Amino acid sequence: MLTAEENDLLCRVEKDAPMGRLMRQHWVPALLSEEIAEPDGKPVRVRLLGENLVAFRDSEGRVGVLDELCPHRRASLVYGRNEECGLRCLYHGWKMDVEGNVLEMSSEPAESPLREKVKHKAYPAREAGGFVWIWMGEAEAMPAFERPPFSPDEETKVAILKVKVPANWAQITEGQIDSAHSSSLHSSDMVPARVESAGATESNWLRPSTDKSPRLQAERTPYGFRYVAIRRPIKNAASHDYIRMTVYVAPFVSLIPPNSSYNVASVIVPIDDTHSAFYFVAWGGENCPDTETWRKFNHTRVGIDLDQDHNTLRTFENDFGQDRQAMAAGNFTGIKGIPNQDIAMWVSMGPIVDRTKDVLGASDLAIVEFRRLMVEAAGQVRDGGPALGTSEPRIPHVEIASWQGIVPKTTDWRTLGGGTSAARKAS
Repeated sequence: MLTAEENDLLCRVEKDAPMGRLMRQHWVPALLSEEIAEPDGKPVRVRLLGENLVAFRDSEGRVGVLDELCPHRRASLVYGRNEECGLRCLYHGWKMDVEGNVLEMSSEPAESPLREKVKHKAYPAREAGGFVWIWMGEAEAMPAFERPPFSPDEETKVAILKVKVPANWAQITEGQIDSAHSSSLHSSDMVPARVESAGATESNWLRPSTDKSPRLQAERTPYGFRYVAIRRPIKNAASHDYIRMTVYVAPFVSLIPPNSSYNVASVIVPIDDTHSAFYFVAWGGENCPDTETWRKFNHTRVGIDLDQDHNTLRTFENDFGQDRQAMAAGNFTGIKGIPNQDIAMWVSMGPIVDRTKDVLGASDLAIVEFRRLMVEAAGQVRDGGPALGTSEPRIPHVEIASWQGIVPKTTDWRTLGGGTSAARKAS
């Protein structure tokens, strides 16, 4: 349980809110590269941390992310002409490049010195792992870009789905790091089976356990924290444990325990205080699905499950498409798709959940750890300190990993996975 003040500190990201300032000290995943795949293609409206931006790919393939409103008379550049290495405002023809330089002022005399005096707000952009990442912090504090943990190199296969969710970022992140809920909410899609390790089929995920009440332990790290959910395996329960280790890489990325075919991650980015962009990522492994297969598996295809702007067609107003006949026939939720089941829960809490009223139990240890960690981290930024994950000792993101498997009960879970010195020594 948090106080109202702590809840605001955790959730609020707009304007000068400490949590938003913390996030601006990291490279922010702004949108998918595929959304601006075409040079000189349609500009895309992007809203991040309460700011309205426009993204485009210029004639040479460079990515630009600018303030949405033209510096001249504040008309939207989303409707602009993307041509000849710049974005031209329709209103008076002012044209800006990806760095915010004003290239032309069609409405001004040729001899006017105004063009040299104007610089439009532009954010440095990098591409990696299927995302466009931007730096929204102070220019002098910008660190070298670091690849995300789910894309250690250009060759690693990545499949991503995107859904815009009308809920605060923190309650979505809590859902992603909550191992206990999967045994109930996703029980029709994450099926117990007599397998040696978690697996994936075309229709569901398999788990080597029927245990719905895991024992949880957590460990803080320089980048966030990681925790383990310990369950009884179906096989050798007397001598072995089934371990699922989840890793939170603050502030945007959660590494979910993998299966035998591919790894899983989520990326949650605040659009504003009450809306978020949720990305669900399959990556690496022997049989990582392609993007279309991944979206079909999760029932999140644009034009079928989502509109063209990645808003889900399953909403609070239509009960998220819940099928009560399917529930009567044995489906636990009656909602198709693992992310859609989660979204129903997140949205049902309201735009910002009131954490002064929830009742937590032993299975909520990771939730408690997340809240304590991020409230403290936001408070540190508010008081003039550095953002979580930006100070030494730092662990390269490509070394951080989640983990799952069946191990002898004598195994120290802290030596598994990646992201601590102990884990690196054991690997």
